[in-house]
Amino acid sequence: MTPDISLATLTVLCLAAAAAGWIDAVVGGGGLIQLPALLVGLPHVPAAWVLGTNKAVAICGTTAAAVAYARRSPLDLRRALRIGLAALAGSLAGAFFASGIHSGVLRPMVMAALLAVLALVLLRPSFGTGVAPAAGPSRRRVLAAVLVAGLGIGFYDGLVGPGTGTFLVLALAALLHLDLVVASGTAKVVNVCTNVGALVTFGLQGSVLWQVAAPMALFNLAGGAVGARMALKRGSSFVRSVLVVVVLSLVCKLGWDQWGG
Repeated sequence: MTPDISLATLTVLCLAAAAAGWIDAVVGGGGLIQLPALLVGLPHVPAAWVLGTNKAVAICGTTAAAVAYARRSPLDLRRALRIGLAALAGSLAGAFFASGIHSGVLRPMVMAALLAVLALVLLRPSFGTGVAPAAGPSRRRVLAAVLVAGLGIGFYDGLVGPGTGTFLVLALAALLHLDLVVASGTAKVVNVCTNVGALVTFGLQGSVLWQVAAPMALFNLAGGAVGARMALKRGSSFVRSVLVVVVLSLVCKLGWDQWGG
């Protein structure tokens, strides 16, 4: 499939990809901008192709952010990769079932989860700002992170996608007692794996518009690198502020899609 796309539309899509890369690097949720932009810019393209193109773009910014965090923050890469491998398996399964899911069923469930998350962040100002125990999380907590942040959120990412990074940051901070900067960095490593799993599935199905994805990916990569540096420099309070804005925006967007569109 080769859609007829103007230079102006491609430029707007590239700018949206840069903004999405920045948001994803700080706290996740870049799909809030990038996926709707693709849907608007490519109105006659089947949904599976839009989702596949979105994954091909997103993986570049997420990878750039993961590398930046790994270099400059105390990530446990071994643990992150264990969770990431579970997430890869989950995203492969989610992408396989993506064509048969009805978004009207998922939106209310995701909105309820986001509202619960927002309440947790607002009612607990210390959430994600504490110091992790020196001994590290217990095996039970690591297993819970593998199942919830890995398999569970990975499946959601392959199935739908938007908000995955945000869910990962929150789940990792809560389950492993990480501060928001380290949780965000760990989430980037896991998110690379979920994107790989989904992209492999969409790629094998031929559902990626590479000619659109390639220029968008460059802008997404730049946005991801800048966002990661800002989060590392400004710390958990900055990440928490962006988190609240992103979660509110996700709730509003899903609400509009469900009842206002």
